[in-house]
Amino acid sequence: METEPQVVRATIIFGLRTFGSVPLPVRADLEYDPADPFAVSVGYHAGGGVVRWLFGRDLLADGLLAPAGDGDVQVRPAADDSRVLVELNAPDGSAVLEAAANEIADFLDRTYDEVPVGSEDRCFDFDEELAKLALRD
Repeated sequence: METEPQVVRATIIFGLRTFGSVPLPVRADLEYDPADPFAVSVGYHAGGGVVRWLFGRDLLADGLLAPAGDGDVQVRPAADDSRVLVELNAPDGSAVLEAAANEIADFLDRTYDEVPVGSEDRCFDFDEELAKLALRD
């Protein structure tokens, strides 16, 4: 009997890079929901709230090895290869955050245990999602 894939969660302390200072700690809650198998949600705790970003699981994985992304989210190894940089760009501003590459890799490994690369389409019904969009119109 095959079990349903489970939601994968991790809390990682990122460092918000600032000019002329050490990075400021920022708690980030990462979540991978097999119901949306291509995406990773990251909630950065900033000020009194949480700023949530959603981006591709493959973007996060690719960025561990080489620069990845050309839009609002870019991920790349840092000069210190034990760290990874995540650059977020929005109309209101941008931020560069860093995290331990091994913590990101551990989180991704757990997502692959739930939904291996290449099997995402088994968790995602494209026709059903299109039908939902048609109902909104």
